[in-house]
Amino acid sequence: MGIYRPLGCLLLLLGVFPLLPAQESPAPEGEILEPETLIGLTLEGVYSRFGVPQEVYAVRGTDEWQDDVVLVYPQGDFYVYRDRVWQLGIPAVRGIRVGDNRRAVPLALGQNIQEGEDYFLLPISGRPWPIHLRVNIGNSGQVAEIFMYRSDF
Repeated sequence: MGIYRPLGCLLLLLGVFPLLPAQESPAPEGEILEPETLIGLTLEGVYSRFGVPQEVYAVRGTDEWQDDVVLVYPQGDFYVYRDRVWQLGIPAVRGIRVGDNRRAVPLALGQNIQEGEDYFLLPISGRPWPIHLRVNIGNSGQVAEIFMYRSDF
């Protein structure tokens, strides 16, 4: 009976450990894990999660309905229309950072990307509305800006 007790403990441990939550690997500094979950947040949701913004400014669109209020945080810029976030300007996502070489973008984002002359576009599925990730490339051939936004606006 002595051999069955250690074997039983081992089997019990092996059966219990999969039930424990897996530890998430931390995102690289400055990168928000799953930024697509921030699209659609209310102002209350933004403030409760990130606190008071460092800066607030307005962005004028070509049409009046395109005007946005932008809340600036270290994690990125939250573009708000009415009372919800519809776009994020972020410094890093999915292993890509502002300043990276253009060649790094398709390697990090995979096969579903669309490539333009000065941008990459990736549709994000599985959300209540269509979302796109856009990586803008500057004249130097480096990532200049990264945006995630509701594409139905």
